[in-house]
Amino acid sequence: MLSDLSHADRSCDVLVIGGGPAGTTAATLLAQQGHQVTLLERARHPRFHVGESLLPANLPLFDKLGVRAEVEAIGMEKWGAEFVSPWHAHSQSFEFAEAWDKSMPHAYQVRRAEFDEILIRNAERKGAKVVEGCRVRKVEFLPNAAGAMVQADHDDGRTETWQCRFLIDASGRDTFLGNQLKAKHRNPKHNSSSLYGHFKGAQRHAGQKEGHITIFWFAHGWFWFIPLIDGVTSVGVVTWPYYMKTRTKPVKDFFLDLIQMCPALAQRLEGAQLTTPVEATGNFSYTCDRTHGANWLLLGDAYAFIDPVFSSGVMLAMQSAFAGAAAADRCLRHPDQATDALQAFDRAIKHGPKEFSWFIYRITSPTMRELFMAPRNIFRVKEALLSVLAGDIFGNTPIWRSILAFKLIYYLSAATNLKSTIMAWRQRKLNVRYVEDTQEFGSP
Repeated sequence: MLSDLSHADRSCDVLVIGGGPAGTTAATLLAQQGHQVTLLERARHPRFHVGESLLPANLPLFDKLGVRAEVEAIGMEKWGAEFVSPWHAHSQSFEFAEAWDKSMPHAYQVRRAEFDEILIRNAERKGAKVVEGCRVRKVEFLPNAAGAMVQADHDDGRTETWQCRFLIDASGRDTFLGNQLKAKHRNPKHNSSSLYGHFKGAQRHAGQKEGHITIFWFAHGWFWFIPLIDGVTSVGVVTWPYYMKTRTKPVKDFFLDLIQMCPALAQRLEGAQLTTPVEATGNFSYTCDRTHGANWLLLGDAYAFIDPVFSSGVMLAMQSAFAGAAAADRCLRHPDQATDALQAFDRAIKHGPKEFSWFIYRITSPTMRELFMAPRNIFRVKEALLSVLAGDIFGNTPIWRSILAFKLIYYLSAATNLKSTIMAWRQRKLNVRYVEDTQEFGSP
């Protein structure tokens, strides 16, 4: 049994594990609703984090949190996305203003250290108690859904225990509860590994397209190119784990060699300088087999992560936090409605990953490349696709008939090019099986 409480400050209504976008959003909303909220974050802000590209659907959430002006001040305006393929003569740009809903024409690229600090300080201002440099080590759920005891270590060596009525795990890819409950599993349909770093002096487009995120396909996966406001550009590669395992040199050299395998990206980085260490993340696609319990729930990456190709991570994290805060508030105020509240949350948190995953699983297929590189708006499928790219999948925008039409076009096109489709499918199965056979689930 965890140690008994000895101080009233260590008792709260809601305890949030993790100070990223999901945790800080949930903490802010619940504190505004009058709950006593404690947020425990293992690092101290500002701290480096990848995932700098936001979506237009983030902006209404910033308005609701009251941080829109602060985000605008640190952000590079992002009006669209560009796709570059070595199998096609020209790149293809998509503008968010051409989406079904024309009211969200742009987003921002941000340094996550600055962006995440804005969110965590906002949580403090709105009444949440934020404890940084405090890593959660153990959670013990109390009988009869009475709450939980949470043990955490401060970075000065102290260990403390909190008691809460409701627990929210927003620990990101640390997936604290997923690991403790043995609920985290490798995604059987997708697995990738990633290398990334920041460059100074990369070549950017002129005018409004300067802030476009660019996706570069290459033989072993794809790269991202994300311009930031201060002249720094975030560059990363997402590739199959089998290819990451061919590395026989330091991570930095391997990363730079991969860039040279993508001539269009290498040209954009000619003369640029790498300004950060190269970070590596291995086999990162996973999901947990549950989203909640009687008095706890998972948010954002603590529940699932697939692939960053559509920059959906921050938006899905914050959307899950809005749904999670509503569920937690309802559970605390109306315990008799807890089952309905948590079921509604379960549907909400699964919706985003489900809709994005269909595209993510196929993004490296020849058929999907062709559709992205030569888009048509028959049945308004281009507008609907742009709505998905903008993150507009939770509201009332009537895109789903057109998305269904896009999927039918995809399947018909894949059937027309059956040989290449079968070859791509077999290669994908081999890539996923490689991960299963090697039993790798961590850093490369």
